[in-house]
Amino acid sequence: MQVIVRDNNVDQALRALKKKMQREGIFREMKLRRHFEKPSQKKAREKAEAVRRHRKLLRKRIEREGF
Repeated sequence: MQVIVRDNNVDQALRALKKKMQREGIFREMKLRRHFEKPSQKKAREKAEAVRRHRKLLRKRIEREGF
């Protein structure tokens, strides 16, 4: 990942870097890796995330199509 610093504006470059990292999911990954997660917990978490994504997709589809 690369961010260009223009006109010695480090603050702007840092904001751009944070935004890129957020989009890539690096912060979320770091949070998950802070502690060991048992395989059974990981499986349950991933299944819950999949259910959440599916419900969100259905909600959006209902909004768009109206039924």
